[in-house]
This record gives sequence, structure tokens and C-alpha cells, in this order.
Amino acid sequence: MTKSEFRYAHHPEDVKTYTTEKLREHFLIPTLFEDDTIRLVYTMYDRYIVGGAFPVTKAVALETIDELKADYFLERRELGIINVGGKGIVKVDGTVYELSKKEALYVGKGVKEVIFERPGDEQPYFYINSAPAHHAYPTQKVNKDNAEVIELGEQRTANRRTLNKLIVNSIVKTCQLQMGLTELHEGNVWNTMPSHTHTRRMEAYFYFDLADGQTVSHFMGQPQETRHIFMQNQQAVISPEWSIHSGCGTSNYSFIWGMAGENLDYGDMDGVAPNELK
Repeated sequence: MTKSEFRYAHHPEDVKTYTTEKLREHFLIPTLFEDDTIRLVYTMYDRYIVGGAFPVTKAVALETIDELKADYFLERRELGIINVGGKGIVKVDGTVYELSKKEALYVGKGVKEVIFERPGDEQPYFYINSAPAHHAYPTQKVNKDNAEVIELGEQRTANRRTLNKLIVNSIVKTCQLQMGLTELHEGNVWNTMPSHTHTRRMEAYFYFDLADGQTVSHFMGQPQETRHIFMQNQQAVISPEWSIHSGCGTSNYSFIWGMAGENLDYGDMDGVAPNELK
């Protein structure tokens, strides 16, 4: 079963007036994983889709949704999958790909059948992102052996982290989709600090590996008009092109960043110094 919901885009002047409840309603994705279901959120920000596939007692197939007006989901789209749970299987037009935790799979435009399976006692959690595509590129698995790994931050500023570029144009041919995974080291809590915006790409964040009882405060908004959303484990948030995207947790955690837009240059961003934020 595939379930979907729709989200509009928002003007930054409007977002300044939002209450906590309204901010969470429009940008937070509180539930991604439902037994034997694929849950999707279609956003007007670059027509991006954020979702989760959760096969528990049976396999689940990625079905088209009304918003796409397509015969099958990937008729005009590409797909990125990162497993954040136990070992799982993804079947792509009959070809079997095994994904362990923190491994990724890119699936190109034109693939007609994507099936998610739980092969044994372990429970996979498949986090998925999708963007419109103009060209068909081959399906490709990415793990830490062929990822681009970068060490960032410092212990003294509590933002030491390992960034794993998984589905990026230096590793995988894509139309516009980019995804990666960042792991904060123990004792570190700040992500994407110093912060930045990138007006030619939107972004979505998915927080996971957050211990029970802990929280992450996700910061968004224009650099001089910031807002925050407190988030729990395995929740996602939509980040508009005009918004910063940064966070601070009450313990260390991991997160997946996904992007789409008109530029695949990872370094295309406008930095904001910490003391410039308001």
C-alpha cells in the first residue's frame, strides 16, 4: 500500500507569522514508517517527494500517486533509497539489491517496479527521496566503500561529524537528486554549523539514530528571521530554498540530507557566520 499527502510551498514573509503548530503542520513530517506501507509527502518545493517504505509482514511495492499523473511512479522521476535499519532487499524491475544499514541505492527514470522486502529477522527502514528526471540513468548501489567521505567540524565547537556523500554527481549520475548521510561523533550536537542557504536547491532532512528521550532542534527560516522545530527520532523536515537548515541535539545523532534543484554543485551555497544569525 502506498499513501501520500501534498504540501504547498510558502513565502518567507508568510512563514514569519506562523505559530509553532502551523510551522510543524507545513514543514515537519512526523511519521514516515507505517507497517507494510509506503508513506509519501509530495511537496511543491522542486516537486520533491520524501517518504518511507516499511515492509514488516510482507513486501511493499512503490505505486504511482495521483499527484504524478503517471502510469507508474518512476515514469518521469528518479529515486534515492537509504536503509536506516536492519538488512533489507530492494527489487528493481526484478534485479535484487541487498541494503545494509546506511547503504544507498539510486534508481533511475523509467524503472517500472520497485519492491521493498524484509528478508529475515532484521527490520529494514527504507528512507526514500524522489525528484523529477529528464534522463534515464542506471540503477547503482552505494556503500561506505565507494562513498565520498569528509570529516568536518571540531570537538571544541561540538560539531565534529562525518559526512558521507552517497548519491551525488561525483559518484552517481543523476538528473538533480542528491543524498548523503552525516554522523555526529559522540559528544557533538551541532549539524551544518556554520549554516548556509542555497537558493537554487531545496533540501529535506531526516533525523535518526537519536536515543530515546532525546530531541533535535531543527533551525530553519531566513538567516535574520530564524525559526525552530523540535524533532524526534526518524522524523523529517522540509527546508525551502530560502531557508537555513541546521540543528542542535541533546545528544549525538545521524541525519540524511536530500536535495533537488537546478544545480548539482554541492558547494553552491551562501554561508552564514554563526554570529550573523538572528
